[in-house]
Amino acid sequence: MRKFNVAVVGATGAVGEQLLSILAQRDFPVDRIHALASSRSAGRKVGFAGEEIEVGDLAEFDFSNTQIGLFSAGAGISKEYAPKAAAQGCVVVDNTSQFRYEDDIPLVVPEANAGQIADYTSRGIIANPNCSTIQMVVALKPIHDAVGIERVNVATYQAVSGTGKEAIDELDQQTRNIIDGSSVNCEVYPKQIAFNALPHIDVFMDNGYTKEEMKMVWETRKILGDDSIQVNPTTVRIPVVNGHSEAVHLELKAPLSAEQAKQLLAGAPGIQVMDDRKDGGYPTAVTEGDGTDAVYVGRIREDISHPRGLNLWVVSDNLRKGAALNSIQIAEILVREYI
Repeated sequence: MRKFNVAVVGATGAVGEQLLSILAQRDFPVDRIHALASSRSAGRKVGFAGEEIEVGDLAEFDFSNTQIGLFSAGAGISKEYAPKAAAQGCVVVDNTSQFRYEDDIPLVVPEANAGQIADYTSRGIIANPNCSTIQMVVALKPIHDAVGIERVNVATYQAVSGTGKEAIDELDQQTRNIIDGSSVNCEVYPKQIAFNALPHIDVFMDNGYTKEEMKMVWETRKILGDDSIQVNPTTVRIPVVNGHSEAVHLELKAPLSAEQAKQLLAGAPGIQVMDDRKDGGYPTAVTEGDGTDAVYVGRIREDISHPRGLNLWVVSDNLRKGAALNSIQIAEILVREYI
């Protein structure tokens, strides 16, 4: 089997660590792995396949002998370095918001639109969607194919790991302080995250929605290839370390029973249905999502307020399927079918 040189950009971050871990877990055909980060992190060691490898300085790296670049170091870094890598012949899978909305760059969730990967030749870059969009679109795809979706109302309950390691630390410290009766400091989030829920992820837009919410609008339409789908999101940060949850309410183009939806979802790639109408018969971020690869769907029921309505509860690990795993699934298709 042919093997490939792979660069992981942002190797010391939460998603970068997952990229390295999942590459090894899935036995990706790696010849040589390059862990890259900023100059301040260069020289550190990170784990890969049971070994410690030294982190290189991204600013000094030559991509000309690297076939795959997995970028997850922030939009500004991707804006500067992803085109340089692509110009040197490295196909970039970018896990930031930098390229998602550009018409000539494919935005891919393999379970929904794997065929778009072929369009990587336009710029040498493939965009990885936002974590909250990825898990929702995996669940929407079989339903949209079957009967069509007119409108999506979604409320997300997103883990602090989506913000990064510093947010995990802040949640941990605030929780300890509250239990100890100490004062709470807020540095990562504008309000206390411990024992709280913040209806605010990313910056506020002129229309009153946050950018995280608008990402779900733009990306859902692009991935499903249907600009007519109306998406009405509210994104909320909650004091969970890892794993995003979503309450998804669909208005369909034709009626679909809960049982029909359950069968469609159970037969779709990447989905694990957990829909027992009993105590604990539903997925949660901690017990099912965290550390696993599937998108879990439960609480499947017909909307009692709408003749073509359907309700779903969708859970997934935001660092794995919501970021690193999705990128690696794209890379797996790339090396198998295109390069």
